[in-house]
Amino acid sequence: MRSPDWQSRRPELGMTLVEMMIALVVLAVGILAYGRMFPAAATTQNEDRLMTTASGFAQQKLEDLSSIAWTDPALSNGTHPGGGVADTLQGGGCVRTYVVTTLPSPMDNIKRVIVNVNWTTLRVRTLSDTLYLRM
Repeated sequence: MRSPDWQSRRPELGMTLVEMMIALVVLAVGILAYGRMFPAAATTQNEDRLMTTASGFAQQKLEDLSSIAWTDPALSNGTHPGGGVADTLQGGGCVRTYVVTTLPSPMDNIKRVIVNVNWTTLRVRTLSDTLYLRM
C-alpha cells in the first residue's frame, strides 16, 4: 500500500522567505556598521596630516635656530616672536612660537629652546619640540 502524497514528499531544499529576510537584515546591519568607520577614518587621517605638518613646522624653526650665533637677538631669553605676533602656516591654521631660556649655573653656557605649534581641529592641539644649544 502506498502512503499518501503528503507523507512521501521529501523535505524541500532551499531557503524560506523568513530565512532570506533574516539574512538580509544581518547583512544590512553589517554594511551600516562598516559604513560608519569611514567618517572616523577621514577625521583621523586629517588629524594625522596636521600633526605631520606641525612637526615639520617646528623642526624647520629648530634647524633655523641651531645655525645662528649664540648672541643673535632671536636667541635672547623670552618668548619669540614677541608682542603677541606668531609665525603662521596654512593661512593661520598652525601658529608657531618659541621660548628661549638660559639654564642656571653651572650650565649657564646652554640655552633651551622650546618650539610650540598650536592648531585646532575638533579641539586645540599643541606640539612641543625642544633644542639645547651650547655656547
